[in-house]
Parts: sequence; structure tokens; C-alpha cells
Amino acid sequence: MATDDRPTEPGQQVGQELRERQQPLRCEADGLRLHENAGELHSVWDSSADRERWGRAGPKPGASAAQTDLQARLYITTKLRNPHYLPELSTKVTLLNFMITPEGLEDQLLGIVVAKERPELEEERNALIVQSAANKKQLKEIEDKILETLSASEGNILEDESAIQILDSSKVLSNEISKKQKVAEETERKIEQSRAGYRPIAAHGSVLFFSITDLPNIDPMYQYSLAWFVNLFHISISESTKSKHLERRLRYLTEHFTYNLYCNVCRSLFEKDKLLFSFLLCSNLMVAKQNMDRDEFMFFLTGGVGLENKVPNPAPSWLSDRSWDETCRMCDLRAFAKFRASFSSQLEEWKAYYEQREPHLAPLPAPWNKLTDFQKMIVLRCLRPDKVVAMVINFVKNNLGDKFVDPPPFDLTKSYADSNKCIPLIFVLSPGADPMAGLLKFAADSGFGDDKFNAISLGQGQGPVASKLISAAMKDGSWVVLQNCHLAVSWMPALEKTCEEMNPEHVHQDFRLWLTSYPSPKFPVSVLQNSVKMTNEPPTGLRQNLLQSYITDPISDSTFFEGCPGKELRFEKLLYGLCFFHALVQERRKFGPLGWNIPYGFNESDLRISIRQLQMFINEYEEVPFDAITYLTGQCNYGGRVTDDWDRRCLLAILSNFYTSEIVNDPKYKFSPSGVYYSPPKSSYEEYVEFIKELPMSQHPEIFGMDGNVDISKELRETRVLFDSILLTQSQHSGGGSGHKTEDTLNEIASDILSKLPMNFDLELAISKYPVCYEESMNTVLVQEMERFNRLLEGIRTSLTSLQKAIKGLVVMNPELEALAGSLLIGKVPEYWAKRSYPSLKPLGSYVADLLQRLKLLEDWMDTGKPVVFWISGFYFTQAFLTGALQNYARKYTIPIDKLTFDYKVLSVDDCDKPPEDGVYVKGLFLDGARWDREKGVLAEQYPKVLYDSMPVMLLKPAKKSDIKDDGSYRCPLYKTSERRGVLSTTGHSTNYVLPFQLPTDKPVKYWILRGVALLCQLDD
Repeated sequence: MATDDRPTEPGQQVGQELRERQQPLRCEADGLRLHENAGELHSVWDSSADRERWGRAGPKPGASAAQTDLQARLYITTKLRNPHYLPELSTKVTLLNFMITPEGLEDQLLGIVVAKERPELEEERNALIVQSAANKKQLKEIEDKILETLSASEGNILEDESAIQILDSSKVLSNEISKKQKVAEETERKIEQSRAGYRPIAAHGSVLFFSITDLPNIDPMYQYSLAWFVNLFHISISESTKSKHLERRLRYLTEHFTYNLYCNVCRSLFEKDKLLFSFLLCSNLMVAKQNMDRDEFMFFLTGGVGLENKVPNPAPSWLSDRSWDETCRMCDLRAFAKFRASFSSQLEEWKAYYEQREPHLAPLPAPWNKLTDFQKMIVLRCLRPDKVVAMVINFVKNNLGDKFVDPPPFDLTKSYADSNKCIPLIFVLSPGADPMAGLLKFAADSGFGDDKFNAISLGQGQGPVASKLISAAMKDGSWVVLQNCHLAVSWMPALEKTCEEMNPEHVHQDFRLWLTSYPSPKFPVSVLQNSVKMTNEPPTGLRQNLLQSYITDPISDSTFFEGCPGKELRFEKLLYGLCFFHALVQERRKFGPLGWNIPYGFNESDLRISIRQLQMFINEYEEVPFDAITYLTGQCNYGGRVTDDWDRRCLLAILSNFYTSEIVNDPKYKFSPSGVYYSPPKSSYEEYVEFIKELPMSQHPEIFGMDGNVDISKELRETRVLFDSILLTQSQHSGGGSGHKTEDTLNEIASDILSKLPMNFDLELAISKYPVCYEESMNTVLVQEMERFNRLLEGIRTSLTSLQKAIKGLVVMNPELEALAGSLLIGKVPEYWAKRSYPSLKPLGSYVADLLQRLKLLEDWMDTGKPVVFWISGFYFTQAFLTGALQNYARKYTIPIDKLTFDYKVLSVDDCDKPPEDGVYVKGLFLDGARWDREKGVLAEQYPKVLYDSMPVMLLKPAKKSDIKDDGSYRCPLYKTSERRGVLSTTGHSTNYVLPFQLPTDKPVKYWILRGVALLCQLDD
């Protein structure tokens, strides 16, 4: 069983497709069978089939031993990535890894470039190889002849005249061949020296290829074949600038090929991954040239791995504990051995650097200003991670060039030119993107409109219809568009088969197959690798979004734009407001959870239907029916996509700023306090477009109703996404060093965690000490929490113990343990633990410390009784604790629990001495997006660079829902993590959202809604 030369490890799960797809095995010769592109393989290999029946041979599945020809051979190839075979399968097959190696690819590229640049050298070398093989064959024949003569000779060989003649002639011939072989070897050495001049470009090309092989780990649609890469290499050799000077020629070729690859790959990457790809190319090339240390690179991505830092933070007033921990771990790198001592002695200089507006452009305090550019990035990563992306951009510019951070714009014409009748074109979709309008226009401009353009949206039952369309179009030369391929997973094998069977001789020259799909792991790899892939994302920035709305249908249609005679002012003003609203809701996505809990795919169709409804209502009513258009736009057209109630509240709050009578009555109605954005006076269509073009390129957070700190949150999120994505491409180097070093590191981490974990809670003792009690529901909460944490502890302990045994070779290193080891090495919480754990976004060290703190809460409760103030963040299942508090009150006052809710009071202290008469005191919450003013007892603006504020003790007092009055306070949602997004669990509760708190405010509630203010149980650090 083997794989082809595509960029994946072959150990592949070969498949059930022998039955599922019912593909006939191709018979290559008598007794030899070949099954190509198999999927996963399970019960085809009957576990009862013994070695006598199979041996290393392969009969048809299901054949009996008597029917089996022992000379038969079954060959299976597969293109699956990163497989793990069960031992039962491995013993029944011979696995061949056809994955190309860096050295093998380098030799292959060297042969290509020399054959193109110095064809005479390559021809001479190939001739020498043939001659050398012939000489060796002739020598072997002479040796065999001599041995045959000696063995056939009888008596004294010196008396055998014919034997002596044979030996003499053999010796003469052997000497002649040996001389020829020496000459050939000498000539070959000279040729190799000449070829070696071209090795730098071959080595460079090999590094580039292995920079794209792991991109599918980031997105399954990022697939590129070796054949495609080699073809690109051929094109660069032909198109790059020629020169007789070898060094200059290699420089031209290197620059052309690198940028050509960058442009072709960028065309198929989402915007968020384009800088990542540039940095990946840059860092891999520098590591290959030994201009960057591999350990430093891995530290830059992970921040090192450490569970506990015993060195106290010398500047807690401005330096976070996470930054200090990473700074201490950075000192383990050779270049930073003396950094900690130097840092502690220069706190004022480092504080000045930390407080810089653009620290990525500022010099480091001496003597650390002499570090390399990459080492300076490591320091910035520790102290100001929000500016890492900006520094990465500068780093790529300095090492690769400005054009590698400025991706080429989307060009449908060029993509079409790169395709042919047998190469499909794929639009990889993203939320808010709809390429159909542009494709329809391009088809019409190219002469493929009307009957020559066939589009179908895939779904249930549409597969056969699509097959007929393709068959007909291949004959008559029309275009076929298959939309939403991700919705037709079951039909994808048929699509793959159709694409593989396209014969250029039988397909019309003008035929094109266009596909659209959201990223899907089920999309056929062979189709992805042999297609032209494109991403066409919606425009970014308020100005671009507004402009896009105004220059596309229906607004660009003058008949529609002037379609409210006598009411032009109302329509044009509200139209501009609606388009601005559309741009705002799109742009809020870049702020992550502060913008929307869930990133919705608002698109042009939402805007178009809202615009048409707006015109219809203005024409039909004397006064603008704001309630009706607000409901249709906010609750139906846009709100129909919104699944989170808090996001819906935010959407309606944003819309209320634009669907208002003030926008009509005020000639320059302000959209933001500064007045940078406002509704222009009534103008012509052309004047509106010109007005939009004059708007700022980038926007200040105030237009979103946010403050400057949200930019820091956005930049930190971008940094985290960059690091996480690059780590996914480091599968070949996850160990960060030798195997022995990796095993020692894993053992050390596992032992350290195991030594810190306490014993499981004694549930029997807990139940006896805190029995189920009608008056005290908290007893049940305590025991249930202990049960949950026991399951988590058992999972962590078992997995770490198994990993230690696997390292020693005592148990099999299965996929789960490999994933566990990979996560530990990069300081992430393993997926195996996360499935058994409470929600957490903390890195490994912080997670372990947080877990131990939670366990301590339960231990203290067990030993000393119910706490006066509950650390609400420490509960595994927070909702059970809150229900327990309501239940105690309901039973005490005999009130049905479904009629109760919480009344909230924020105290001004951080701890209390005695519990409240009714309800519970809680602590440990953080305010995100605002600050708590302890003097006034209201929500207030954040301090600069302070993203979260710790809340004082809060009283949660149960009360009847009918007694709770709306006092104008802000209804603030509480989440378990900063991700904010969760799913409904089997208990009916969200896995993230907990409940809403009522927080007093001296500002309008809408002010905090637009800020995205929320309470969090825990931070990410």
C-alpha cells in the first residue's frame, strides 16, 4: 500500500470505499490489482483472515483461502493526510511512504533547472549515467564468465589453452572498462561541480514547497500538489530575467519564483492568512539559511512552557504576570541569558519602552538594542504582544520586500486565463461574500451569458441534475456553475470522479466548470489540488463598504435611486443611513466578541432587500413608518441571521442611530461624537459617491461606540490567531529539537503536573459531612462539584501517566497521546482534557494553576464549612450554584422557584466577614469593555491600556420577578470565558453564558450596549 508524491505523510487510512464507492480494481497484469485513491479501511480486512490466507499478498476481499492465488498482489494507493493505522491493519499490509523528502525534491528541482539552463550538461550527465551502467553491467558479465571458466576447467588450468585465452582477453577488456569508468567518473565530478552552481535555487525551491505542505492544517481548502508546484517552477525559469552571470541569474530566478508562488497561493488564501503565509515563507527561508535559531522561533510562537514562576514580578503596576512569566522563560534562550537581571535593573527605561505608542518602531534599551530584528520581536512578544502583527509586517518587508505584505488584488480575468477546459475554478466562500454577481457579469462580458451559462445550487437530489449539466456543457462548450458544494457532501466523490475522467480530446475548448464552497474537509483533495482556487471576501473598512453599496445594484440604477418622487430627501437620507449601518455591522466583526458574540455573515442580499423595502414604505406612506422598517430590517432581514439575544440587542441599538427622524431633519446628522462621520446634505448620486470617497481610509473605534482600548483587544486577538495558525503548520518540527530532548521535556512537564495534583475528593466523606438537606441546597452543589472535578482529575492523571509509559515504550503511542504530547510541548491545554473540563482559554501553566485554585476552594469548603464570599468563577458548573442559592430562598419563604430571580448590589469592598441574611456574596468577576467606579458605584470609562477591571464583592439576593423594577441600569451578561460564544448543553444551559447582572449607570444604556460591555468569570491569562 502506498501513496503518491503529494505533500503529505502517507501512512493513510485506506478504505471502506472498496465497498462504498464500488470502484472496480484496475487490473494491471495477471494476478496484480491496483485500487487508487482509497479512503479509510476498516472491516474490509477481516480480523479473522490469518497470515496463510493473506501473507503479504492481496486477494479480492471476501475470498476464501482455497480461492486465493498466493502469487496475487493487491496494491492500494491513497491521498489521505497524516494517518494512523491500527496495529491489526499494519500487520496485514506492507506500507510504503511515497512522500517526497526535502533532499529528494531539491535533486528533482536541480535536474529541472539544469536541464532548462544548461541542457548540454544534463544530456551529458544522463549519457554518462547510461554509459556507467553499461560498463558496470559489462564488468559483471566478465566476472561471471571468468567464474564460469574456472568452474568448468578440468585438471590444471595452466594447461587449458582456451581458458587462458579467455582469462587474458577478459583482463584486457576489464582494464579498458576500468579506464573508461575512471574517465566517466572524473567527467561526472566536473559536471556535478557545474550543476552545483544551481543548487541554491533548488534548495530554495524545496524550502518554499515545504512551506505550503502544512497549510491544509489551517484550512482544508489550502491544498497544492507537487505537479502544480513544479509547473510553477518551469514557468518562472521561462519568464524570469535572463543573465549570463550565474549569480545574477540565480537572484533573478529566486526573486521571480518566490513572488510567483506568493501571488498564486495568496489568490486562494483568506485575508487573515496572507500575512501569516508571508511570515512563514520568510522564517522558513531564514531557518534554512541558519539566519534564525529554531528554538527562538518556537519560543516566539509559544512563549515557552512553564507551570510556575517563583521569581516575583518586579513591576506589577504596569507589567502583567503573564508578560513577566514569558520574560523569565525567555532567559532560557542562549541570547537572553542575562536579560532578567538587566531588565530588573532598568525598570524605568523598560517602562518607557512599554508605554510607547509604537514600541515596534522604538529601539530597545541598551545593551539589548544590538539584538537581531527577530530577537527584538521576541522581546516585543513578551512585553507588548498587541504590536506583534505590526512588527511582523516590518520584519517581512525588511527580509523579503514590501510586495510580500501587499497581496495582489482579486483578478477574475487572470484566474480564468490560468484555467483550461479540464481545470475547474473554485470560489472559496467566506461570510458576507457572494461571487455570483461578479461571475455573471464576467460571463456576459466574455460571451457566455444566457444559454451558455448554467448555474445550479447543490443540495438534496441535485447531484444527478448537475451531472447532466456538466455532460451537456462539455459537448457544447458552455459554462457550468455548481454553488454550495459543501452542502452536497455525499455527491463529492461523483464530482471527483467526473473531474478525473475529463479527457481533453473529448471536452469542448470553451467549457469551464466553476464551483463555490465554504471550507469543508469533505471537499475532494484531488479537485482542490488540480484547480484554480480563489477567495473573494467582502470589502474591509467603512469607506470601501459604503462605496461598494453605492456602486452596485440597485442603488447604482438611476431609475431606482430617483424612485421616490416628491420624497427624495427622506429616501436618500435613510438610504445613506442604511448603507452606513450595513458597513458598521460588517466591520464590527473584526473586534471579535466585543463586536459580536458570533461573527455573522451579513451580506449584500440583506442590504438589497432592506433598500427595496425602505423605498416601498416611503412611497406608500405619508410619514415614514419607522417601527415597520426597523422591525423588517433589524428583526427580519439582518436579525434573521442573529441567533444570540445579546447580539440582537446590539444590532437594534446600532440601527436606532440610523432609522430615526433626526437623520432626515438634520442636514448634517452626526454618526459619531467627533462629527467625522455624518449624513451628507441632499445631493445627486454622483455627489454621494464623491462624498464617500473622501471619507477616512481607516476608522476610529468611536464610530462603533467603542473606546481606544478595543484596538488593543483587536490586535491581541490578531496576534493570538497568527501564533495559533503558524503552530498548526509546524507539525514537522513540533518537538523543537532532538527526539531525546523532546522526551525529556515531556517527562518533565508530565511529572511536574502530576506532582501538583491532589488526591481525588472522598465523596463518601463529603456526603456524610454534607448530606442532602432540604434547608441547605449548597450541600448538594458541593458534592456534585467534587464529582465533576474528580472526573477531570482522573482524566488528567490517566492521560499523563499513559504518556509517560508511551515515552518509555511500555504502551502504544496512540493518536490521543500524540495530540496530548503536541499540546504540552507548545503550552496548550490538550483537547483530551478540554472535553472533560470547564470552559477555559488559558495556556497550560495558567490552566493548571487555576485548576489547583478551584480544587483548593472545594477543599476549604469541605474542611471549614461554607464560605462567606463565594468565588463564583471557581465552580465547574456555575448555574448549579446559582440555582442552589435560589432554591434555598424559595424553600425558606415557600415561594415557587420559577417566580424568583436575582436582585443585584455591588458593594465597595473586596471581602466580607459574615454572610448575608438572604442570598449569596460572590467575587472573582471581571468587567470587559468598561470600568467599575467604586466611588460613584456606576459603570465608567476604561483607563488606557487597562482592558479588564476586577469587580468588588457583589450581593446576589433572590427576589420575586414581579418585584424587580426597571431602574435604567445596564443589563450586563456574564460569561465564563472571553470567547462569549457557547452552545446549549444537555442541561439546557449555555456552555458559556451564565446570567445577566443589573449594573447601575449614569449614561444611557445604549452607550454600554455599543461598547459590548460584559462580565467574565475568568481571563485568558
